[in-house]
Amino acid sequence: MQDINPAALDWSKNDGLIPAIAQDANSLRVLMLGYVNQEALQKTLSSGLVTFYSRSKQRLWQKGETSGHVLRLVDVKLDCDKDALLIMVEPEGPTCHLGTRTCFGEANETADLSVLADLVATIHERRVTAPPDSYTAKLFAAGVTRIAQKVGEEGVETALAAATKSPALASEAADLIYHLLVLLEASPMQWGDVLKALLQRSQVKAAK
Repeated sequence: MQDINPAALDWSKNDGLIPAIAQDANSLRVLMLGYVNQEALQKTLSSGLVTFYSRSKQRLWQKGETSGHVLRLVDVKLDCDKDALLIMVEPEGPTCHLGTRTCFGEANETADLSVLADLVATIHERRVTAPPDSYTAKLFAAGVTRIAQKVGEEGVETALAAATKSPALASEAADLIYHLLVLLEASPMQWGDVLKALLQRSQVKAAK
């Protein structure tokens, strides 16, 4: 986590308040915008639960204090002017009081990388709970060898769809990615390890 000293921030621009964007650390969805004062930021850092300053109630407000839908602190990032914060969190339940995952509405969600994060979370949940009617759970029960075989089969189907310029390419690629994520969940390596490997490669290329 970035070392944040609340006293070092520029609190002078908005009557002692600083805008704080809460972002899901896993899906990277922007969840909400709130405001913090020095006390709220200090409480967030010490408790691990995101606390804002409510401008309407004129008091500190821990997100989820009544609903239980807290935001668990993962990291805090300070912008270059020291007058705005990006708070990386793990949300427990919907963030918005209207029951949606974000305060910007479910209708605003697009087909972006957050879909992969949701899929990773669902696959993990299926492995842990093993619902009897779940195809994913049945794959885990069949073992790594069978899952790896499925990845190979889906890889061939994806390659054939591309080679024949089939309109089914997107669907076949989605099947391949799904089975690859299941294989990673069943293996010692996780999706995060793949992302780290990609990051390392991009850093090496950028240094050349």
